[in-house]
Parts: sequence; C-alpha cells; structure tokens
Amino acid sequence: MEGRVDEKMTNSDNQDAESMKIQRAKECSNEAVKAGTKAAAIACIASAIPTLLGARAIPWARANLNHTAQALIISTISGSAYFIVADKTILRSARRNSFHEQIENNQAEYSPF
Repeated sequence: MEGRVDEKMTNSDNQDAESMKIQRAKECSNEAVKAGTKAAAIACIASAIPTLLGARAIPWARANLNHTAQALIISTISGSAYFIVADKTILRSARRNSFHEQIENNQAEYSPF
C-alpha cells in the first residue's frame, strides 16, 4: 500500500515538472515573438529609408525598382530579422532552461536531506 502512495507522489511530481517545462516553453516562445517583432520593426525602418530614397535618387534604381520590388526588399529584410532574432532568443532560452534543469537535478542528487 505504501508503494502506491509513493507512486502517486512520483506521478504528481512528474506532472508538476512537466507543467513547469510547458510553462517555460510558453514563456520562451512569447519572449521570442516579442524580440522578433521588435527586430522586424527596427529592420523595416532601417531598410525602408535607404530603399525608398535610393529608388528616387539613383537612376538605375529608379528605372528598375518598381513599388513591388521596393516592398519585397523591405519585407524580406524585416522577415529575416524577425526569424533570426526569434531563433537566437529561443536557443538562448533553451540553453538557460537546460542549465536550470541541470542545476536542479544536481541539487536533488547531492542534497543531504
């Protein structure tokens, strides 16, 4: 009978650990979305100004870059900035979480209590 109580406690602990992992994953993805959106907004402005000015001032660009090409240049830079920053943020959070789990496991292993 005591074995069953221990199994229930172990299952409860496993569920708590799993819910903590899910919570950390949600926080990680939310953090990545925020960082990616900020990077995309900055990249949009930083790429739009020279693209639009160049399309009006440089004769080759004026002849060859229509509005669709200008929008494509700006959106490509913004999209790539979003995904690069979001990916780096996710990797940084995953690394931080794995170190956090490793520390928790080591403390549980070597705890005198």
